[in-house]
Amino acid sequence: MAAVRKSITVLETCLVSPPAHGPTAAEQILHLTYLDLPWLHFHPTQRLLFYQFPSSTAHFQENIVPGFTKSLALALKHFYPLAGNLIYPENSDRIPYIRYAPGDSVPVTVAEYNGQSSDFDYLTENYPRDADEFHAFFTDLSPPRTEPESGFLACPLFTAQITLFRDAGICLGFNNSHTAGDASSIVGFLKAWSLIARVGNDGVFFSEDRHPLLPVYDRSLVSDPSGRLLNILWNQMKDFRIEVLPENFPTNRVRATFILRREDIQKLRSMVQSNKPNLIHLSSFTITTAYVWSCFAKSAAEAGEAVGDDEVEYFGFAVDARLRTKPPIPAAYFGNCVGLVVTESTHSELKGEQGFLIAVELIGELIQKKVNKEDELLKDAEEWLARFGGIIGKRALGVAGSPRFDLYDADFGWGKPKKYEAVAIDGERSMSLCKSREFDGGLEIGLSMSKTNMEAFAAVFPSLLN
Repeated sequence: MAAVRKSITVLETCLVSPPAHGPTAAEQILHLTYLDLPWLHFHPTQRLLFYQFPSSTAHFQENIVPGFTKSLALALKHFYPLAGNLIYPENSDRIPYIRYAPGDSVPVTVAEYNGQSSDFDYLTENYPRDADEFHAFFTDLSPPRTEPESGFLACPLFTAQITLFRDAGICLGFNNSHTAGDASSIVGFLKAWSLIARVGNDGVFFSEDRHPLLPVYDRSLVSDPSGRLLNILWNQMKDFRIEVLPENFPTNRVRATFILRREDIQKLRSMVQSNKPNLIHLSSFTITTAYVWSCFAKSAAEAGEAVGDDEVEYFGFAVDARLRTKPPIPAAYFGNCVGLVVTESTHSELKGEQGFLIAVELIGELIQKKVNKEDELLKDAEEWLARFGGIIGKRALGVAGSPRFDLYDADFGWGKPKKYEAVAIDGERSMSLCKSREFDGGLEIGLSMSKTNMEAFAAVFPSLLN
């Protein structure tokens, strides 16, 4: 156990299973599609939600925790794959699959923070904070276990943790395997769970206006016109083996949140329109990610990074494909249904005076030609692993999350979250992106990097906003 865990005391651990009736009364098998396979060995995804809700330890244990676990059980009745396992045929060519069996469960950790209640305010600020401090508030996925009867590996898919900051607030920590589902799926589950917790039952799922909340598991909805993509991608993946990597402490990183308000985004948009009037894809996503990408390049020298002018800078992100297939896939489809896209520039271009404008044009062009053009997003799926694997270790920036996935309305009965943190970016070079809780129309950008790099980035970030 990492030293940072000493900041909490575990009060209880339990296993939460869905009720043994309905779809969870029998074994359920979900086969992976070709859209799931690229995420098979991707690192787990951790999300934290901090709620300002003062409580005593006694009230927390007697009133809050029982409601939390009861609502989880009811949510799992509808989102049962998360209680199941990824079944990995270790010594065969069989494609892995997700299996839920009656009695499968989600591990839940109940904890109390040992420090000062004022630390809650520190952890929910925007300024740089020690990244290691956040790893106490979620539970690692258990290592894969070998099933004696089959010899297959069973890999857990989801854990939850609820931590009390006595007389200050509550932190919820979620950790999931990306194989279980993409951000749309997991955020949909968390919002459904919070709704059940708030109203006290799952009947809301069956009311006429809420019925679309029910997840859709029909794998036949994911069309593979060639009929070959599943096997092609599996042949690229099968020589890897499931491995749970230990957390490395110290991370030597700090976490900080930067905010672009609506007026900041509009100022940047107006700048683009004045200099490049023919560009049409100027969404808040395009403006924000282009600005961050160019700021990364501009701050490299100040951070002491030795980057050659001709070195390639990559920018990539995942795109929800549900409405971009023919026919469209329902928004409630649960699984992975994203395409991967990437663009590139050179360091000298991005760090120059025109760097932001160049970034906007490249990202806008990528959206125009790849994201919004019919049949283009998934056209080159068989090349994803080679293309994205080829830029690992290079100067590449990714995006975790989306302005569309708003967890600031995930109210478990304690009001809306005070702060959202995407912890998974501690292990990669990505920005997290979500709607701003404080500023209507604004966006929050979460970053994790060394203190030196963060100070250099923070110095550059306001340059075009003042």
